[in-house]
Amino acid sequence: MFKLQIVILATLLVLTAAPASAQQTMLKCKDDKGRTYYTQTPPAECLGKEINELSKQGVVVKKREAALTAEQIAAREAEEKRKKEEETLAKEEGRKNQALLNTYSSEKDIEDSRQRALKQAEAGMKEVEKRVEEAKKRAQKLAAEKEFYAKKPIPKKLQDDVNNNEIDLKGQQDTLAAKTKELSEINAKYDEDKRRYLELTGAKPKAAASPKK
Repeated sequence: MFKLQIVILATLLVLTAAPASAQQTMLKCKDDKGRTYYTQTPPAECLGKEINELSKQGVVVKKREAALTAEQIAAREAEEKRKKEEETLAKEEGRKNQALLNTYSSEKDIEDSRQRALKQAEAGMKEVEKRVEEAKKRAQKLAAEKEFYAKKPIPKKLQDDVNNNEIDLKGQQDTLAAKTKELSEINAKYDEDKRRYLELTGAKPKAAASPKK
């Protein structure tokens, strides 16, 4: 009777232990030397290595990534930063392209806008040229007045007028140079707008009209 009770108890222990054993996950990993391990508990040789969880059929159902080195972490962060920067640039480029298409409906629109911008800049440039010529005339007049005092002390007011006119002339000449540069920048801007517009719409550039004879 006692032996029978022992057999029954042992059987119960086996039956209760079997499901727990069956539920344990089989793991697969390789050590530094390339040796493969199949185990339910990761061995010390696989510490920090990639570990695969296998199904009952031996199929990989989950991967535990290997621990990254400091260099790998830095490289991954740099790559993520690069991708974010590229995404930001792509979004900004998309925004600019859409704004361009919203601004112009044809190549003619671009050329009309160019001419309006050039006309406005040229009008401003003429005003500056006029002020430059006026400053030059004042300089000639003041120089003639200074000749009268060739052997005398020049009056302070006259010298102040000369100095102020020189400053004004220099400022107007700098402004004129800036206006001249502005004309080039306007043409460059509309050249680029037209290039992008044609690229985005797939249109072909129109041939320039031949000059009338």
